[in-house]
Amino acid sequence: MKKRRKARFKIPAKYILMTLSAFCIIAMFASFLFDVQFTPLNTAAGYVFIPMQKGINEVGSMVSGLADNLTELRDVMQRNEELQAQVDELTTELNTYKLEQYDIEDMRKLLELDEKYKYEKIGASIIGKDAGNWFDTFIIDKGYNDGIEVDMNVIAGSGLVGIVTNVGPNYANVRSIIDDRNSVSAMVLTTSDSLFVDGDLEMMSRLQVIGFTDLTDEDDKVAVGDQVVTSNTSSKYVPGLLIGHINELKMDSNNLTKSGTITPAVDFEHIKNVLVILDKKQAVQEDDN
Repeated sequence: MKKRRKARFKIPAKYILMTLSAFCIIAMFASFLFDVQFTPLNTAAGYVFIPMQKGINEVGSMVSGLADNLTELRDVMQRNEELQAQVDELTTELNTYKLEQYDIEDMRKLLELDEKYKYEKIGASIIGKDAGNWFDTFIIDKGYNDGIEVDMNVIAGSGLVGIVTNVGPNYANVRSIIDDRNSVSAMVLTTSDSLFVDGDLEMMSRLQVIGFTDLTDEDDKVAVGDQVVTSNTSSKYVPGLLIGHINELKMDSNNLTKSGTITPAVDFEHIKNVLVILDKKQAVQEDDN
């Protein structure tokens, strides 16, 4: 019988290759890091690890750059917030300045009206109004405790606003001449020809004018731009208050009277303060007599 040979212990080639490769890599890495003078290893390490280190450096630079950019972005955002706060503050100051300028201009016009019309008056502020853009009816902060009575005339801007319709102890309701229910006996200042000015809120909303009718212009002297004022024949309005300027006129179908439109003297979209004339029409007539 043949004797069996003992089996030799053999290391698989792949493990040997892996071990040698690992050794080479470690050797090259050590040579590269610690400057060990193994020229072939140094050369190999240069080809292998320098690109790796460059890549690592580039990634590090990129990460550092991103961090710097984020810091810079945070600084920019904070600066923007500060600038926006300054803009908001300046806008508020500008709006306040504009309101103050508007109030000064408003008071200046009221002072001019006070000097123009030599009636006894009292100032009042608007504290409420009907819905919508126009001051066709509104409430003022003065009432019968301040001497306000129904049918007293109200002026602002450059002329007639309307008339007091209801009074409480510390408030009063005013109906303006643009309201549909209002009709004012008036005359053309240059010719003294009479006419009626009728409120028309829809027309005011579309064209910023109100209508007039029954103009007796026998001599054909009335022209666009002429002033229209309250007349002596009005039962509730004191005479001579400016209503507005003729915007358009035309002959009626009866060939006797004319009608047209008037541009009001008051900005009925922006009223804040008014003057109430304490002299009523009846009292003025009695004084004239």
